Amino acid sequence: MGNGSSIEPSKTVYLDINGKEEKIVFSRHSSSRDIHDLIAQASGVNRHAMLSLKDKQGAHVSMSPTMPANSPSNPYKVISRDPPPQDAVDHDAFQAVLTHVAEQLNRVFKMEELKSDLYHRLNMLEKKMEMEGLKAVEVEKCKNEISYIKDQLWNAQKKYVDFNRLSESHSAPSSGYQRKKDMTYTKYTLSQETVDYLKQPTFDIWHWEPNEMLSLLEHMYHELSLVHEFNINPITLKRWLLCVQENYRNNPFHNFRHCFCVSQMMYGMIHLCRLWDRMSKEDLGILLTAAVCHDLDHPGYNNTYQINARTDLAIRYNDISPLENHHCAVAFQILSNPETNIFANIDKDTFKRIRAGMTMLILATDMARHAEIMDSFKDKLTSGFDFANKEHMDTLKMVLIKCCDISNEVRPMEVSEPWVDCLLEEYFNQSDREKMEGLPVAPFMDRDKVTKPTAQIGFIKFVLIPMFETVAKVFPQIEEVMVSPLRMAKDRYEEMKSKEDATKDP
Repeated sequence: MGNGSSIEPSKTVYLDINGKEEKIVFSRHSSSRDIHDLIAQASGVNRHAMLSLKDKQGAHVSMSPTMPANSPSNPYKVISRDPPPQDAVDHDAFQAVLTHVAEQLNRVFKMEELKSDLYHRLNMLEKKMEMEGLKAVEVEKCKNEISYIKDQLWNAQKKYVDFNRLSESHSAPSSGYQRKKDMTYTKYTLSQETVDYLKQPTFDIWHWEPNEMLSLLEHMYHELSLVHEFNINPITLKRWLLCVQENYRNNPFHNFRHCFCVSQMMYGMIHLCRLWDRMSKEDLGILLTAAVCHDLDHPGYNNTYQINARTDLAIRYNDISPLENHHCAVAFQILSNPETNIFANIDKDTFKRIRAGMTMLILATDMARHAEIMDSFKDKLTSGFDFANKEHMDTLKMVLIKCCDISNEVRPMEVSEPWVDCLLEEYFNQSDREKMEGLPVAPFMDRDKVTKPTAQIGFIKFVLIPMFETVAKVFPQIEEVMVSPLRMAKDRYEEMKSKEDATKDP
């Protein structure tokens, strides 16, 4: 190592402030706003005061890092005017910070810390606008300027960080991380009837448009006090939900409506089982957020296809839950962007717990692990379930997200039956492709072998009912609301099968 100084070159400028000589020293990396504030401090005036510099000839001098150096005998005269009236200070503060942000754009490629600081400033501005309110004219102007700056930041960030798609599935290109242009959606005013209905497992998820589903999800985070618990910027929550929506593909079954369906059932179970009596708000946040993210960027072809077709996902994750690992990766790729990070304001240890919890739950949705997880849960019930035991609670949370993920048949028939058609369409798409590519075809996916009742009877009888009955041993209140509808659904499909069989008999 050499002995050269590592101190950045600085510049000294001499000032005449009301006849008194002062001097300021600043780095060449200082912004115009930094120099303005420094001169305001030396002048003993408000940082929002309007300042200008003149040389001895009366010429105006630009207040910037490139301003000419001078000498004590040739100082710049500082001219200051009073700051604007108090009701305009907020807007001026917005203008000042936004100007500063714009000047720093050219350094965003080099300094990750600066990038984070820029987003933090923008988030604070947005939060101030959202929570405190300004005059209508000021709000509209500030929104436009913030939008312009964010677009520039986004373009800069795309060059600085590789946001290439996380993977390309063998079947279709992955959407990876996407950003919606306007990053906003209409906020709906929810009636009390809707708010109450949203907590019920009978909720009809087919009556809602995408923007309405976003508003309902947003309501869940506010109603459960998760916005307060994690100090979530309300605008960041909106952007995150939009980004999540953009990263669900338009599959027949594994789409954004399925995401909403699973999340709403989780929200319903939280209320039905009064989970806040047994879990922390942090745990509730993990449960709900894992439900929202659990199928991100699902390609519409299951793990068996990924493994048999040797897709990029299967190779990347060594044939171990390739889809679920991918859903986790996309979830945390979205959260790695400050613009859509709802957990930006929590400490590192809390985020570490949330990341571990979400990963555990999303990976638990792989049905290949169903027997393993249920056996573990039953063992804990046999020995006496302990709500104070972390291992017991982790297993319970895994079972809860599994219940929500495959809970359609808990709902009324008119809500659940269309989902069977959607699932079979996705299954048939896969089996058609498998036949075309010479890959093994599962009988329950083959359009030549499966019918709606044969698809559902065994699944309800051997998977759903035993799982929900086991959960009912911990939360008896689900017996009537969830287990009974499952038994009725089984009886209905068995009757449907009997009628089908009768029509086939000679």
